[in-house]
Amino acid sequence: MLKAILRSIDEGIHVIDHKGRTIYYNQIAADHDGLTSEEVIGKPLLDVFPSLSPQTSTMLKVIESGKPIYNQQQTYRNLRGKMIDTVNTTIPIIVKGNIVGAVEIAKDYSRIKDLSNKLLDLQTRIDRRKNKALTVEDNQAIYQFNDIYTKDSKMLKLMEKAKKIAQTSSPVFVYGETGTGKELLVQSIHHASPRSHGPFISQNCAAIPPSLLESMIFGTKKGTFTGSDNREGLFELAHGGTLFLDEIHTLPYDLQAKLLRVLEDGVVRRVGATTSFKTNVRVIVATNETPEVLLQKETLRKDLYYRLNVVSIHLPPLRERDGDIEDLVHLFIRNYNHQFHKSIKGVAHKAMAAIKNYEWPGNIRELEHCIESAMNFLDGEYITLEDLPEEVCKRKASPTENKIPGLNSNMEQCGLKETLSHIEKQLILKELDHSKGNIKQAAKRLQIPRQTLQYKIGKYKIKH
Repeated sequence: MLKAILRSIDEGIHVIDHKGRTIYYNQIAADHDGLTSEEVIGKPLLDVFPSLSPQTSTMLKVIESGKPIYNQQQTYRNLRGKMIDTVNTTIPIIVKGNIVGAVEIAKDYSRIKDLSNKLLDLQTRIDRRKNKALTVEDNQAIYQFNDIYTKDSKMLKLMEKAKKIAQTSSPVFVYGETGTGKELLVQSIHHASPRSHGPFISQNCAAIPPSLLESMIFGTKKGTFTGSDNREGLFELAHGGTLFLDEIHTLPYDLQAKLLRVLEDGVVRRVGATTSFKTNVRVIVATNETPEVLLQKETLRKDLYYRLNVVSIHLPPLRERDGDIEDLVHLFIRNYNHQFHKSIKGVAHKAMAAIKNYEWPGNIRELEHCIESAMNFLDGEYITLEDLPEEVCKRKASPTENKIPGLNSNMEQCGLKETLSHIEKQLILKELDHSKGNIKQAAKRLQIPRQTLQYKIGKYKIKH
């Protein structure tokens, strides 16, 4: 059964004993190397792979040092002549305090690398800097402030702030939950800025493997590694315009340090190059968690945050935007009426009550998808409860509905907002204590998304 499980894993697995002989080698690893399992199992590692040595083999290094090696990139040609790009994690096997072998797990990123290189090639061919009049497709930034629909006072103030920010070149740090419209706001800032005729380059850092991000952001010099070419990075492509890096906290720590240096002086050096050049790029970054949480988790460097946080914008979640939910529902109905050639008049009273009562952890994106889904199957004139997803229709009832939990005599004279904040903080503290600080378990017990709980922990400065 164990062998069947290992064979089903779509990553290369190679195991050697303490003498360097292969004791397990799955089919994926064999495909990477252009070998068969019979050619490798039972034989010394260096006999099968003569290009390796005790100094260059990660598996032999791990057996010697007893320390794991994580996410090390490797580029090589297998025996069939195929170029392979892998990211390897090598871990010592320790039994009763003794190192008895090592296991290496190899992830093949060749396909992803090819796609990212093609993307850069296409962006380079467009070369937005040479275009006098940019089309929507070339510019990519299609949204403007007029596209942000709100009547909420907090959002209106935020938009006025963003319009002022647009006239400067300072870095901007945008944060808010998933689906709150961060990229829409960033594109609006670019459109309203003096850089609006320059390129707008957007990249979600979490969508690309860490091993490929450095060459994508900074570019590469031909011959740096096998198969490398002279390629412009995102900073070069965004020269004269705006570079938007979403989910910036997913960048590896060492890459965050390199990004900081570019932000300090605007000088970029391609991977493997010896010469540098000056760029003129406005950098805007975004995260789906609060900066306090990211710094506490140490997924964002403090020095990079202080450099990026010249101007910060917090996009509030939909549940905190008073009066916007109903208006957005009607906006989406109008849009999908036009798109689906329907004539839906609105939402039934009970269905609207359920929509307003729901927390919307996916925010505006989730609300739009909810309306789109309902209108796909709707034959009548109004969206009813039966047309909504099950989770939206559920009302979370409390057995102590008529009581006010966590309220003490000192809070009796406080206003509603302060009282609710106090109760919310006490409930969070209680569940964190119950789950021994496990945020995922606490969020599950509180029936809220993990990201929402992390935001509230930062909001109330809770130490756990």
